[in-house]
Amino acid sequence: MRLPFALSTVTTAALAVSVAMLVWQPAEAAVKLPSTNVAWQAAAVDADIDRVFARARAEKKPVLLYWGATWCPPCNQLKATLFNRQDFAALSKNFIAVHVDGDRPGAQKLGARFKVTGYPTTVLFSPDGQEITRLPGEVDAPQALAVLQQGLNGGRAIKSVLADALAGKPLTAGDWRLLAFYGWEIDEQQVVPKSELAGLLTTLAAKSPAGDGETSQRLWLKALAASDDGQGVKPDAALRERVQRVLADPAQARLQMDVLTNGATDIVRTLEADDSPNRAALVQAFEAALKRFETDPTLSRGDRLGALTARVELARLALPKDAVQVNLPPALQAEVRTHVQRDDREITDGYERQAVITSAAYALGRAGLWPDSDALLQANLARSHSPYYLMSQLGSNLRKQGKKEEALKWYQQSFEKSEGPATRLQWGSGYLNALVDLAPAESTRIEKLAAQLLSEAGKDKAAFEGRSARSLQRAGAKLVAWNADGKHAPVLKKLQSQLDGVCAKVDVADGQRAACQAVLKPAAKKA
Repeated sequence: MRLPFALSTVTTAALAVSVAMLVWQPAEAAVKLPSTNVAWQAAAVDADIDRVFARARAEKKPVLLYWGATWCPPCNQLKATLFNRQDFAALSKNFIAVHVDGDRPGAQKLGARFKVTGYPTTVLFSPDGQEITRLPGEVDAPQALAVLQQGLNGGRAIKSVLADALAGKPLTAGDWRLLAFYGWEIDEQQVVPKSELAGLLTTLAAKSPAGDGETSQRLWLKALAASDDGQGVKPDAALRERVQRVLADPAQARLQMDVLTNGATDIVRTLEADDSPNRAALVQAFEAALKRFETDPTLSRGDRLGALTARVELARLALPKDAVQVNLPPALQAEVRTHVQRDDREITDGYERQAVITSAAYALGRAGLWPDSDALLQANLARSHSPYYLMSQLGSNLRKQGKKEEALKWYQQSFEKSEGPATRLQWGSGYLNALVDLAPAESTRIEKLAAQLLSEAGKDKAAFEGRSARSLQRAGAKLVAWNADGKHAPVLKKLQSQLDGVCAKVDVADGQRAACQAVLKPAAKKA
């Protein structure tokens, strides 16, 4: 289950930037290949990728590109459950495996080249560079392997398959499977605009062959999960019955585990309105299926915990989405606490720990067990290879509880400990956002932090591309809003002067200088 942070954005904050940090020099974070049993090719610049595809064409092999980051929990989940498998290693002999770490110099430019932004994204390309499919991070390992195998067995480019499906042309079962398992949520609108996704999935579900139960069911469930505000599926009795049948059948439900777990509340809301007398029965059916997933030994710890977290979300359906203090059933709270304690006690793999413990802390918080969530994160700081991620969660936890000073201390440590240029800009942007929100009167501290971010950006050749550019844009927008009344115009003027010096040294190519100049452009007008 993906954590709702940005892969998305990391909300971070801090009290102040120490004098020592003002002379921070960018350095590459320690990066390991995703696994030792696969011949991964590390890539960070266009030349690396060009060599890979030249080899792919010569050897007539597809290319599997994995885009991730050291700290990212879902990335660590992939390392712990898919990349370390021997059957994945055996399958990898049929493709060229490429690893792009977002903190490598030039990696953000590659992200833009391949339309990947969220960590993790795994994309399978044909030897000539056509995208066959991209895998959502939530799909479990056996299904991921099956989809990759399908792609290797003559899989066509996803755009061609989609065009044929919409035109009513006959598709193979493998084509339909690629459509059903495609990572639509991380498509980055290259195949379909986000606003049209629910309608597209509904169209594909309606066109899918009824005889292929798994594929058709998956498309309908994805369409339901994506539907909102009248977009997409218009539920009827037959569709409600279809979902109930899937939930009641252990074998069918297991095949759709990832969609049912991650889309539980969305599917319920689409099928049954808040005041529907049938909602309780649907929630009960989901509960039964999710409980089976929790105890399914064929699922990873992360997936089992995800099922429990989905139950927590179902229990919160009638509450405001961001409610902090919640009164959930004591039995459910006790189950969450026991489940998390068992995982914490039994996990021995570092990748799995980074993935599961961060998700567990989130589940505890959603269940209203804030002291347990805080204690879990603190106890695991020394056991994490990326403790700054856990520190940012602590800051977020304490902020939600209204403990501003404690939150700021953790946010500060989180930023100070973060590693890698892209990660530091992302953490620093979130840090600045929260510092402005929690301590807007601390003008000197805000200025120092903003100046440090611009200084670090000036030392990073990829600062104005991809995720890094978006991080700086978020920071700039926050500063503009902070100065909405003009009270901080002198600060913004100094920052703009610093930014001008940075931009003068930024490459004009690919819009990098323009992106740099836009960071504080609204603020410059006010100043």
